[in-house]
Amino acid sequence: MTGAALVLALTALKATGSGANAGAGADAAATAAAAPGSAAEYIARVEGPQSPNRQGFDPLTIEQLMNRFRIPGVSIAVFKDFEIHWAKGYGVADVESKAVVDEHTAFQAASISKPVTAIAVMRAVQDGTLSLDTDINTYLESWKVPASEHNKSQPVTLRALLSHTSGSGDGFGFPGYHPDAPRPTVVQILDGEKPSNVGKVFFERPPFTYMKYSGGGTTIVQLALIERLKRPFPETLKTTVLDPIGLRDSAYEQPLSPERDKRAARAHDGQGLSRDAKWHVYPELAAAGLWTTPSDLARIAIDVQKSLMMDQGKVLSRTTARSMMTPAGVGGYAVGWAIEKRGEGWYFMHGGSNWGFQCQLIAHMTKGYGVAIMTNSDSGGAILREIEQRVANAYDWDSLDKPVPR
Repeated sequence: MTGAALVLALTALKATGSGANAGAGADAAATAAAAPGSAAEYIARVEGPQSPNRQGFDPLTIEQLMNRFRIPGVSIAVFKDFEIHWAKGYGVADVESKAVVDEHTAFQAASISKPVTAIAVMRAVQDGTLSLDTDINTYLESWKVPASEHNKSQPVTLRALLSHTSGSGDGFGFPGYHPDAPRPTVVQILDGEKPSNVGKVFFERPPFTYMKYSGGGTTIVQLALIERLKRPFPETLKTTVLDPIGLRDSAYEQPLSPERDKRAARAHDGQGLSRDAKWHVYPELAAAGLWTTPSDLARIAIDVQKSLMMDQGKVLSRTTARSMMTPAGVGGYAVGWAIEKRGEGWYFMHGGSNWGFQCQLIAHMTKGYGVAIMTNSDSGGAILREIEQRVANAYDWDSLDKPVPR
């Protein structure tokens, strides 16, 4: 499909989806007259031209933004008051099949796989099987963090690995593998041995002295979970996180099963064109291997929020969840999540970028709201923050209350 044909296809295609209220799948023209406060009204405010018009992207609709950046498909789930308020898909999941994006279209979560992995780690900590502050080599059998002057006084731990403060110097980034290509074992990835397509994991400074993003560090966590729990990694994530929260559209499957692939989006390049494979395979499951939907990502965030605020999460207790959100002290990460103050609110969040997929998840620490956005293009990152800001504006995230008259 040519770039021009893609633009025409996107312009002609109506967004599809579903939400908490009937009519959430209607397009902007039909929702403009929706009742005040309804999901349909909020959808119209997010996907339509912005008012007031501050220039930039404000005059453009979501579909116009997709056309501009040649993004075939976008999926959004917005949550408020600890529930999904609406979810909706835009455009096509696959420029070849012309399948449309809907609420159940699966995308690669890329690095958002990391905080979901961290939830499984925290559950094992809660159950007494793991400790955040024990030498990681205690849990490893087939591979060890090499002894060096860097870890002589402070060992590498799960807390350090999941907050990117372990001293690892790899800086990965994983490109993934063509479905027909040979794939390495976890140990081959850590050692940088063929058929791995990345260098080895190495350590260049003591833990907790500096934050450097490390996919290789998360891959060490993957091996520790496998060897400590004596179960395949996908099974651990399914039984401890995905199933308890009720995530039917999510799986750590690499490669994706034929049945799940029927609902999966295709990876596209920065021009919105199909590539030589529908998607790449990621044996680095903990760091990049989750297939999911924005609605399921929203459910994960909501469960963490319920743990933090009500002690009613399905996976973590309040004490464990608060431990998870404690910053490492260096850099912007806690255990698995980036932590950031925006306006008057504190948020936990993570972004993701795989071959042909870009996504973002952000959730408020205490107020029960947030948004998950997933795209199927290398250029998808161009609109993630724009959509997030539109949602924040529509829902008055962290608006300051007026003084109480006295």
